[in-house]
Amino acid sequence: MTKLDRYILYQFIITAFFSLFAITIIFVAVNMMDNLDDFLDMNATIGMIATYYFYFTPEIIKLMTPVAMLLSALFTTGRLSTYNELTALKSGGVSLYRFMLPMIAFSILVSAVSIYFNGWVVPYANKKKIEIGRVYFQKDIEYVSRNNIFIQDSRTRIISIGIYDDARSAAMIVSIQDFDPQNPTTITARYDANEMIWNAATKEWKLLKGTERRFVQNTEVIQPFDSLYIGVLNFSPDDIRKKQEKPEEMNYNDLKQFIANQQRAGQDVARWQVDFYGKIAFPFASLIVVLFGIPFSSIKRRGGLGVEFGIAIGIAFLYMIFLQISQAFGYNGDIHPLLTAWLANIIFLSAGIFILLRVPK
Repeated sequence: MTKLDRYILYQFIITAFFSLFAITIIFVAVNMMDNLDDFLDMNATIGMIATYYFYFTPEIIKLMTPVAMLLSALFTTGRLSTYNELTALKSGGVSLYRFMLPMIAFSILVSAVSIYFNGWVVPYANKKKIEIGRVYFQKDIEYVSRNNIFIQDSRTRIISIGIYDDARSAAMIVSIQDFDPQNPTTITARYDANEMIWNAATKEWKLLKGTERRFVQNTEVIQPFDSLYIGVLNFSPDDIRKKQEKPEEMNYNDLKQFIANQQRAGQDVARWQVDFYGKIAFPFASLIVVLFGIPFSSIKRRGGLGVEFGIAIGIAFLYMIFLQISQAFGYNGDIHPLLTAWLANIIFLSAGIFILLRVPK
């Protein structure tokens, strides 16, 4: 690494970290003011609020890292261009490609780290944040109990749950339907119970106070019961809990397994596939916005750093718009989930290459 590389890289890294720190502080302050009434109503302590935002911070960092990288690329290159340092480098035989090299290398490192950070650290923090908000601030309270849950336990068994109480690992208003393996349209048995509870010791579900119906050769045999084991069910309270989790609470492995389970049950998984591929595609936004920002700001413009800041906000806003629009089409199944996740990156990468080819080198 040459002295020039160290000089450029130092300016770029310092600006990127300062931008990320400043944006995160502003984001937390605005969100805290927005939720202040809820915190006061629940008599939340300073320590509990601090813990809540400690777990909230990784999500903010994930979202704002590309913005900080873009700001850094624009500010670093724009400042060198404004003070004619970039012109002097070009006169000395340093091309724009060579000038970009240390910043691109650092952006690749940031993207690689972000893949792990977004895939495992952020989901864990989001889960903790939701737990704290649910218990202490009455946020996301729907995750305590959920109505109308449907589970395809196997190819021939469907389970519906009217109400699920996560705290007790108990389901109420339960209906289990078994179908003929040879003819899946023919029901062979049905179990209706007021409650179904989980036995943590035996890892089994038990039905309480219900009715068993058997259908044999167009006849129905009805048998009431106080308690009944119907064999092994292929899910546990943890599986129900994960079924209620949002993609941002699942790491790569959990979301991949969740998608596989939903596919096995015959569900449309386009929405979850978009989120899964997005966990991989979004970290590369940090690299792509730098490829876009450096050549864009290498041309000297009037207005100084204020203009660079406005341009950065505008580009980030456009990126988010493209991302949301493509996600909407992907969720509906109009665009393949893989293309949906990468579409915004592809568009901005193409724009960056176009600008890079046109600016003086």
